[in-house]
Amino acid sequence: MKKRPQKGKFRDFKMRKELWLNKGYLKYLRLATRDIVGNYDVSESELNFMLFIYDYEFFTMDHISEAYFYNRIKLAQRLMYPLQRKNYIYKYYDRLSPTSYEEAIFNESKWKYKVRYALTQKARLLVQKYYRKIEGQEQINIPA
Repeated sequence: MKKRPQKGKFRDFKMRKELWLNKGYLKYLRLATRDIVGNYDVSESELNFMLFIYDYEFFTMDHISEAYFYNRIKLAQRLMYPLQRKNYIYKYYDRLSPTSYEEAIFNESKWKYKVRYALTQKARLLVQKYYRKIEGQEQINIPA
């Protein structure tokens, strides 16, 4: 015998047909963020910054502060230096370690230069892991 729904009871939800959806995997964004922030030594703001700079081969502090719409000093104090201490960012080009190839590319004297920064391999792998979790290719593990 089939059970009839009681009067006044409504369904809690109905999923849309996949045919009508384009991409809906961003609903796991919050869970994937909690996973990465809870299981790795990065804060949510540091993770967001690494996502922003992921497609840069290198960058200067001046450029990234303008592009990220963040005060240069605060960016350095709150994001760059903590990520550098955790080995997620390194100095890609520094005046103390120039080579003739780098000098030819950047064409700057030893005393007039800007340090270039880049993501380390550790950071790139973490960002790739984050994207895999969002896209459902890797399990999301929420810390207890």
